[in-house]
Amino acid sequence: MESVRPSPIAGTWYPGHPEMLRHTVRSLLDEARVPVIRGELLGLISPHAGIQYSGATAAHAYKLVEGRAFERVIILGPSHFAYVGNVATTPVQAWETPLGQVPLDWEFLQKLSEHITIYQVGRDREHSIEMQLPFLQVAIGEFRLVPLLMSAYTTEAAQAVGRALAKLVNPKTDLLIASTDLSHLNDYREVEQRDAEMITALTAFDIEGFARIAEDPSCTSCGRFPVLSLLYAAKALGATDLLKLHYTHSGEVTGQLVVGQYTVGYLAAAIVRYATGDLRG
Repeated sequence: MESVRPSPIAGTWYPGHPEMLRHTVRSLLDEARVPVIRGELLGLISPHAGIQYSGATAAHAYKLVEGRAFERVIILGPSHFAYVGNVATTPVQAWETPLGQVPLDWEFLQKLSEHITIYQVGRDREHSIEMQLPFLQVAIGEFRLVPLLMSAYTTEAAQAVGRALAKLVNPKTDLLIASTDLSHLNDYREVEQRDAEMITALTAFDIEGFARIAEDPSCTSCGRFPVLSLLYAAKALGATDLLKLHYTHSGEVTGQLVVGQYTVGYLAAAIVRYATGDLRG
């Protein structure tokens, strides 16, 4: 087993200099505004485009956990460049960003592998999980990482992953994250329409409705099955609500609201469990 996974995207998808990266993330977190959530946070949805595109949206998710302590962070992200099986991880001791090394939690991965098959991938160039790390390193500091790269494309596979996670996750000490961008289309108006359909299902906590959207061949949200896995895990853990924290798309970020311009949607959201008598807020 190799000791460290070096970053394949530092200096391109986000700043490669530690001070510049920390300043960039710190500025995005400072600008984010999120509501006070009185329930128990079970999970986050965060985008993973280059930080100049989706970073402001991602910051809304990580603003919720800023200053909190988590022993373990489980991140589910899609594999964009290679088929890795339903779920895979990297056979290393730590992932590295310019802000330092994040150790993997192999004890958790071993326990999880007793419930689902977890494949191993070598040197990868995937960004979906790594794009979350600088935000976590600035917002919460030290933690152990469980990176779960997914090529799952069925509801049944997502259910299996979600149920397995729910058996092991401790909401008091662990944080679940699904990494996804939303629609990828050549019409910003269609992106807005299709993303609105997904967000409507998500905010209604309509898992079956979201699963139908995810399995539709016309759906272009890259991390829809990691999100679906998160929903199933959260439901098994008693989740009751999903709150939209921020939405935008690349057309709004760049100002290129032009028909025919390739456009990608970005969502930050929180999954919450409310106790009886809690006030939603």
